[in-house]
Amino acid sequence: MKNWKKYIVTNPKILSGKPVIKGTRVSVEFILERLTSGWSEADILENYPNLTKESIQAIYGFAFEKKTKNTELANFLNRIFDEDKELLKRLSE
Repeated sequence: MKNWKKYIVTNPKILSGKPVIKGTRVSVEFILERLTSGWSEADILENYPNLTKESIQAIYGFAFEKKTKNTELANFLNRIFDEDKELLKRLSE
């Protein structure tokens, strides 16, 4: 998703500036952790009804773009992608 900036924001006053889904306190990191723990997108949307399918897709776009730009985030994402090859495949589509 090329327009992830419409859904993902950072604000130093929210979760110490971690990227979050706009209008929430739900971090990108938290959703990626749920996905790697075996949660499906449907599970996330059911448990967090304020999120949308588009906001989840924005996380994929954000993660893919940031993967090589931020060393700390890249290391975290590399661990996730090493554990979940299907997620990496979805991101690269």
